[in-house]
Amino acid sequence: MTGQITRARLILLAVFTAGMTTLAIEITAARLLGTVFGTSNIVWANIIGLILIYLAAGYFIGGRWADRSPHADTFYRIIAWGAFTAGMVPLVARPVLRQAAVAVQALDAAIMAGSFVSVLILFVVPITLLACVSPFAIRLSITEMREAGRTAGRVYALSTVGSILGTFLPVLWLIPTVGTARTFLLFSLVLLVVALGGLAYESGIRRMLRYAWMPFVLIGLSVLVLEGPIKDGSLYETESSYNYIQVVENNGVRVLYLNEGLAEHSIYLPEEGAPPYGYGTWEMFLAAPFFNRPPFELDDLKRVGIIGLAAGTIAKQYSDVFGPIPIDGWEIDPEIIRVGREYFDMNEPNLNAIEADGRWGLQQSEQLYSVIAIDAYRAPYIPWQLTSVEFFQNVAEHLDEQGVLAI
Repeated sequence: MTGQITRARLILLAVFTAGMTTLAIEITAARLLGTVFGTSNIVWANIIGLILIYLAAGYFIGGRWADRSPHADTFYRIIAWGAFTAGMVPLVARPVLRQAAVAVQALDAAIMAGSFVSVLILFVVPITLLACVSPFAIRLSITEMREAGRTAGRVYALSTVGSILGTFLPVLWLIPTVGTARTFLLFSLVLLVVALGGLAYESGIRRMLRYAWMPFVLIGLSVLVLEGPIKDGSLYETESSYNYIQVVENNGVRVLYLNEGLAEHSIYLPEEGAPPYGYGTWEMFLAAPFFNRPPFELDDLKRVGIIGLAAGTIAKQYSDVFGPIPIDGWEIDPEIIRVGREYFDMNEPNLNAIEADGRWGLQQSEQLYSVIAIDAYRAPYIPWQLTSVEFFQNVAEHLDEQGVLAI
């Protein structure tokens, strides 16, 4: 009796962990692809749609597999291979993503599309195998037909609870702390431990040792493959709750890239004596005060607001050209602010860097501005919340009598 209870508990633990890992893979896959392809609705639709196809296939295969081989040993071997192949995804995807990053910069649509499809295909095996777990667990857990419904409900409930945990853990903790690839590996290793423990219990230590190489291979390959940045010239890269952040320096120009890296979000010339206004597109923001309603003198430039502060390029230009006027800059990602201070010398004493969404932050501000600069429109996205009539009404309410909006 005790053995049956232990066996049942191990099966339910495996179901919970597999459910957690499956959703964690789906959530983390978006960030893995987002480093190159972005996180648009098209990317999300492809990820969710294909994973649903893999899940449907896994449920079908798992049910038939369980009827043909209703053994716990088979159940745990399926989980072990599912966990191992899930851990391999970021390791195999890394070189593909390197090529995709080059293709994105060169606007090579064929390579971009091929890389995107190739990475998504990597999820076929792990997701399909993990989808086999629930129907297989139901088959193993049913001892009396009059309790079949209760057993199935318990299995799916535990799988869903695991999925809830797998949804929030990567987003709120693991991705910002250890990164996307290591998040894949952590969930894979946890699931592998459960699978190997189940194998040891059901089939003995010797049987389990046939699969004991799996975690060591994953750890070893991760050390070899995950070193090195995706972009050439990268000084720093990290992941936050909001973005994949890269600082790249080429030919004396330091650039901030986010996510797929199609747009330059901030630039900085670190060499001494570099002109403070050699900043390309950002130079146009310096013309904004000259569009203020007359009569207007530069002495009337009292305060500047920047929506989309990033690493502070606009703030640095205004401080260098117009002096230490008060500047409020809103940036939703606190990690970008930290990177700006460390790598882009965003340390102007007159700059008030505010960690907040630009729309909400401006709405909460009690200040009036001579210039409000919106630097949040970047390819391939324009944030819709910064394009509404209500937003521009809010901007107008925060401009002084002679104030101007610069986009």
